[in-house]
Amino acid sequence: MLFNLFFCPLIQEDYEVAPDEKRKSRGDQIIKKFLSIDVNNPLHFLPCVCVCVPRTLHDYLSGEPFSDYQNSMYFDRFLQWKMLERQPITKDTFRQYRVLGKGGFGEVCACQVRATGKMYACKKLEKKRIKKRKGESMALNEKQILEKVNSRFVVSLAYSYETKDALCLVLTIMNGGDLKFHIYNMGTPGFEKDRVQFYAAQICCGLDHLHRESIVYRDLKPENILLDDNGHIRISDLGLAIKVPEGEMIRGRVGTVGYMAPEVINNEKYGMSPDWWGLGCLVYEMTAGRSPFRARKERVKREEVERRVQEEEEEYSDKFTEDTKAICRMLLTKDPKQRLGCQADGSAGTKANPFFKNTNFKRLEAGILDPSFVPDPRAVYCKDVLDIEQFSTVKGVNLDRTDNDFYSKFATGSVSIPWQHEVLTLIVDTHRGGGGGGGGGGNGEP
Repeated sequence: MLFNLFFCPLIQEDYEVAPDEKRKSRGDQIIKKFLSIDVNNPLHFLPCVCVCVPRTLHDYLSGEPFSDYQNSMYFDRFLQWKMLERQPITKDTFRQYRVLGKGGFGEVCACQVRATGKMYACKKLEKKRIKKRKGESMALNEKQILEKVNSRFVVSLAYSYETKDALCLVLTIMNGGDLKFHIYNMGTPGFEKDRVQFYAAQICCGLDHLHRESIVYRDLKPENILLDDNGHIRISDLGLAIKVPEGEMIRGRVGTVGYMAPEVINNEKYGMSPDWWGLGCLVYEMTAGRSPFRARKERVKREEVERRVQEEEEEYSDKFTEDTKAICRMLLTKDPKQRLGCQADGSAGTKANPFFKNTNFKRLEAGILDPSFVPDPRAVYCKDVLDIEQFSTVKGVNLDRTDNDFYSKFATGSVSIPWQHEVLTLIVDTHRGGGGGGGGGGNGEP
């Protein structure tokens, strides 16, 4: 009975991710084992009751069982665990490695946690550059939104700390490059349909997670979609993302020229609709090898691109299958009320589109679908680091005590779930004989 009670979610997940040909037999096994009525057991209904009314179980566990837990050694171990989690985080917590690229306020480099050996990307935001450009609210907003996000399709924030000169976000490392590089620098521009389908499905799952947290992303473009070592993608750079108050809409003319939705360009109020427009732009660009409203390297003024977005229909070449063409048209509908993803069924309507008919979203969300492309671990999927221009010195900006309040809100140390995953992975690897931390000298490359 206890197995029934506490493992119902695991049983359900096992069924949901089962291959289609095995799903019926798996369902029959679950019904036979867990849902058959035992008339000799008067409590046979208890698991179903507890699942239907979890508050009853919560009330029970918060009473005597919790008191027993507080008086046990396990509570002491929990407190020790939380103390370890909340230890101060400084630059000395990490080994610093090569520069990976640059962001709006500073460089991004690879780093490694000394205690566990876990690799991350460290996004450095120069304090003087932030102050000169009045970017405090934008930087803090990105950090606070990243803390709320826990999805395999969006980069995760593991730590935030400060140095004398910079504020640092320690994020999921993505060594496979960004989609822009792969679209335009790996042979003929664009991808085959199965690869477009796979990336679009993962982006759809990432947007679904953000939208369930009432977060609209607002900056979907190939540069912001990154590949990991195994060929899976994550949405990155949440600097323009914002939480939408419940029951309200927002207004803000932000984004990247050529990818902003008509309602954003027109400075109208919107909810999650700009993200589904952005997905349409990405599906189009991954297929055609060019963005829908501007040719590759075409020199054209911002006003002209925005006019095309508002007034012109995108053109389709023979690279587009009928399913691909149809989903692009539905996502690039200029009226957000008619756009795919913006109806009452939200992301479910997008996932149900015929374009994704070969995608098992349950298996995708569980991370057990194999990508059609896996990055070569020996390759560097980005422009040469020597080509990344250096930031000039910021002059005429002085940091003082008035900035400390902002820094204290930003530099809050480790983030619970990513930190716990990191430590638990180390423990499991150690027990399996895989070793623990270490790896990589101070001057080495990751």
